Amino acid sequence: MGQPVREYLLTLCVTVAVTYLLTGPVRRFAIAAGAMPEIRARDVHREPTPRLGGIAMFGGLCAGLLVADHLPNLNGVFELSNEPRALLSGAALIWLIGVLDDKFEIDALIKLGAQMIAAGVMVMQGLTMLWIPVPWIGTVALTQWQGNLLTVALVVITINAVNFVDGLDGLAAGMVCIASAAFFLYAYRIWFGYGIEAAAPATLFAAILMGMCLGFLPHNMHPARIFMGDSGSMLIGLVLAAGAISITGQVDPDTMALFAGGERNATHAMLPVFIPLLLPLTIIAIPMADLILAIVRRTWKGQSPFAADRGHLHHRLLELGHSHSRAVLIMYFWSGLIAFGAVAYSVHSASMWIVLVIAALSAVGLVLLLLPRFRPRTPRWAEFLVPPRYRHAERAAEAAAQDASGREPEPARRIAVGVSGVNGATAVGPRSRFPDRRKAETTR
Repeated sequence: MGQPVREYLLTLCVTVAVTYLLTGPVRRFAIAAGAMPEIRARDVHREPTPRLGGIAMFGGLCAGLLVADHLPNLNGVFELSNEPRALLSGAALIWLIGVLDDKFEIDALIKLGAQMIAAGVMVMQGLTMLWIPVPWIGTVALTQWQGNLLTVALVVITINAVNFVDGLDGLAAGMVCIASAAFFLYAYRIWFGYGIEAAAPATLFAAILMGMCLGFLPHNMHPARIFMGDSGSMLIGLVLAAGAISITGQVDPDTMALFAGGERNATHAMLPVFIPLLLPLTIIAIPMADLILAIVRRTWKGQSPFAADRGHLHHRLLELGHSHSRAVLIMYFWSGLIAFGAVAYSVHSASMWIVLVIAALSAVGLVLLLLPRFRPRTPRWAEFLVPPRYRHAERAAEAAAQDASGREPEPARRIAVGVSGVNGATAVGPRSRFPDRRKAETTR
């Protein structure tokens, strides 16, 4: 078992490295190509930011699959299954449509049609639902058209869910990374815990998806230097859906010996089989709730359900007083709680302490959600580990400056308007994004 773990780790590291190293050149290419749309009224960022980050993520996907194909234990995934090739075909198509949309703003109906075609390409190559577990009934075999229709629907829903949640810097990539990490743990357990090789493709997809997100996140965290765009959000949504379809629709629950004992025991034993259907909901749940609220809100106001506004969940978190980073971390928290809580419950469904821990963490999440201006008191010995605003001396200096002048604290004003120099010139700090302006103002 140790050898496959090392090979998965190698695949993950290669995917991370390739994605990370490609993102810088892709950013320069996006700027040169003019893939920097104007800021819209509903956008949170305040500076034009290049898109096309999905190009680097697709490069990481190809690199991960290429490395896995040459490893002794993972090579069998490509020899015994056509699912990696199906994934690559569908991903290439959806990525190409996303790149065109990032540059030319393709119509929404055209993108929807392309998503269905990409899902159909994967279905034609064997990545489809063959059966589906139903509570208290067991495994229900699907006809060919039922399996194909369900596969296409799951792919399209997941793609649009990830695309919909991509509203803050690092939000979509981080949430998908959390969900794929939990998905990897579950799929790896199915493969090696039950000895089912049909779960190997889903395990590989989850490892590569983690690498794609981890490699892109350093460039995408607030303040983001590049956005993944539709070329990235639709791509990672498709990979996430492919893993769920693979392990849910391809792995036969009968091979897991789940139906020994009475009907009640069989129902409890079937619980791990439903987890792959639940994990994608960690991505879909938040944006779907946002979507429903948006439709109700806009319809109530007499607007079109598709009219853009600033009433989404991430806008609400910012309006409550949460900072950009804290809003993202709150959504990370809930995504991780749902994903890893579901996996833990599938392993020890009879343990009451898991339910209690999940309930306690949910209460913590609600407290954090309702205290947007909470600043933890950091111990003095740990102040060097936290940002300056959480340090005792910095907070005291800011409060004194604000009380004395009645204006915002001096550090914030320095960041906002710069430090006044000679003859009224304004010299911004050395990390300014406008070096030409600083040079001109210095020589003026």
